[in-house]
Amino acid sequence: MTKLKLIIFISLLLCLIAPAYYVYYTNNITSSTESITNTLVNDTGKDVAKKKSKDIFKADDKFFTHLFIDIVTLLIIIILIYYPNNKQMESIFTFVMFNIIIFMLTIVFNKIKMSVGAAFGLFAVFSMLRYRTQGISMKDMTYLFIFIGIGLISAIQLEYNELIIINTIILFFTALLDCNLIFKQEHVKRIDYEIIELIKPENRQQLIDDIQNRTGLKVNRIKIDKVNFLKDSARILIYYYE
Repeated sequence: MTKLKLIIFISLLLCLIAPAYYVYYTNNITSSTESITNTLVNDTGKDVAKKKSKDIFKADDKFFTHLFIDIVTLLIIIILIYYPNNKQMESIFTFVMFNIIIFMLTIVFNKIKMSVGAAFGLFAVFSMLRYRTQGISMKDMTYLFIFIGIGLISAIQLEYNELIIINTIILFFTALLDCNLIFKQEHVKRIDYEIIELIKPENRQQLIDDIQNRTGLKVNRIKIDKVNFLKDSARILIYYYE
């Protein structure tokens, strides 16, 4: 499974780099030939119309290439990093739609000459206010911010090599910190425990053994969160590795 993930990751990276480099290389050749042609040919009305049509074609070509880079980066993070480590399908819809909408709206705001910083501020404020009321974890909020940032960066008129470098850096650090390469992921559960005598420090190992036998989890450490002596129960946080 690990080798398959690695193969998929490398294949998607190649899909990300190859088309962008091809378009960037062909655009450089086209622009150089156009500059030579423009020095030899006077700008008549017909030449100006041709030049405008070529500029429109280039703009469309750049738009679709940036969109392609954005979507490939999005799929790499979701398929190879986020879902294998978090197993949460319900958040993927939010991540994808936020990314696509931010990308499209940033393109529109660039066309109407609106400040990109002001637009991004509006979306950031909206997302923070909307999702503060939901049971979304800090990690999912970080992923949401990553996808918003990727959509915004991809929509800005950067060169292809600059965009690829920025997205690759984001991919690298996301995979490094969320794929157990450096830090082993520790999960936490909150449980209500009724054997109040075992919460004493001298009985800590017995408490861990009892929780492991009941839950089937390999408990790494525990933390006593709250004790209720009226009901002879305690709320315990258990930390474990999957």
